[in-house]
Amino acid sequence: QVQLVESGGGLVQAGGSLRLSCAASGSIFSINAMGWYRQAPGNQRRWAATITSGGSTDYADSVKGRFTISRDNAKNTVYLQMNSLKPEDTAVYYCNADLYSNRGRENYWGQGTQVTVSS
Repeated sequence: QVQLVESGGGLVQAGGSLRLSCAASGSIFSINAMGWYRQAPGNQRRWAATITSGGSTDYADSVKGRFTISRDNAKNTVYLQMNSLKPEDTAVYYCNADLYSNRGRENYWGQGTQVTVSS
């Protein structure tokens, strides 16, 4: 049993910043990678950023240069620092973890946190 708990969403003005957090807990042996996805109303859920346990990062073109993903492996926590926010960043943001538990390799999703950027 593994749980991912997200926090940090909210309402901000265009050009502002938010930091999202996602903490994984439970019977975790190791985490291969954690990432952030987002989904706007009427749109598909799309990948935004990924970080591996070794610290390698990848970003979607839509967020590159504005968002930064980081992690604290000791706490099984991933962060998403979002700067220069635009109205088109408005979406529900979901945390994802690819990990090994005592049941083998598993994939988990957080419940999502709403980010709204006003103009």
